[in-house]
Amino acid sequence: MFEKGEYIVYGRSGICRIEDITHLSISGADKKRLYYVLSPLNIKGNRVYFPVDKKDANARKVITEQEAWALLDEIPDIKEIGVTNEKLREESYKQALNSCDYRQWVAVIKTLYQRKKTRISQGKKVGATDERYLKMAEDALYGELAFVMGKNRADMEPFIFHYIKEKDGAEALV
Repeated sequence: MFEKGEYIVYGRSGICRIEDITHLSISGADKKRLYYVLSPLNIKGNRVYFPVDKKDANARKVITEQEAWALLDEIPDIKEIGVTNEKLREESYKQALNSCDYRQWVAVIKTLYQRKKTRISQGKKVGATDERYLKMAEDALYGELAFVMGKNRADMEPFIFHYIKEKDGAEALV
């Protein structure tokens, strides 16, 4: 169970602050159930609710700064998503993003960077679906890393590239 005031990652809502844990008096809500009342950091004035007892909620505590640094070290070893059926490509991205698993977010980013690079080298355009999922994965990953490392979100992509290049002498995301 999470605590009031704690920061969590909840599905595609990203990092949220738990504003309250309460019974809701809004239509459609089970008045006997306790709900988390979340305030997403990236969407000011918005509220998200989910039941405390929901077992399959895609929610977890925000990673620690130590876990963030460990993830940066792990990025070169994270494999791309192996999509063999083009019709299932978008579903694979969607599942990875909804998982709340930051390693899966890295896999999506690496997959889409590589796909983008390949398509451009073939003289093809990058698809809107790929661009959309790349942005969502970057927002999720870079947003959480920036939050826990005390950096600006806009600085995270170049920071990660530089960190990995300095450490491993390679470009692990492309």
